[in-house]
Amino acid sequence: MKATLAIQRGAPGVASRVETFDIAFEHGQSVLDGLRALRREADPTLAFRFACINANACKECMMLIDGEVGYACTARLKEGMTTLAPLPKKALIRDLVTEIAPPDERLTPPGKR
Repeated sequence: MKATLAIQRGAPGVASRVETFDIAFEHGQSVLDGLRALRREADPTLAFRFACINANACKECMMLIDGEVGYACTARLKEGMTTLAPLPKKALIRDLVTEIAPPDERLTPPGKR
């Protein structure tokens, strides 16, 4: 069995594109499980955010999953096509990573203070 991930990729100032990847599918997998397998086995350059495994920081893996805002760690992967895109109305960093910290909680780079 396989799942297909259609992932919107890009960076600020670069036209976005959709790349499609086939991955092995097992019932019970989360979308995050699929993304981690994809990055490990096929494309280590794919950017997405998650911290729940080690840092106990929720909301890091939030993205558009089939057009709906959801958490990749709780959304179940399905056989067939799943579309993934970065959060709308958030500044894009790269691929599925958007700016999530409020401006007053972001670190300021040295020299910009």
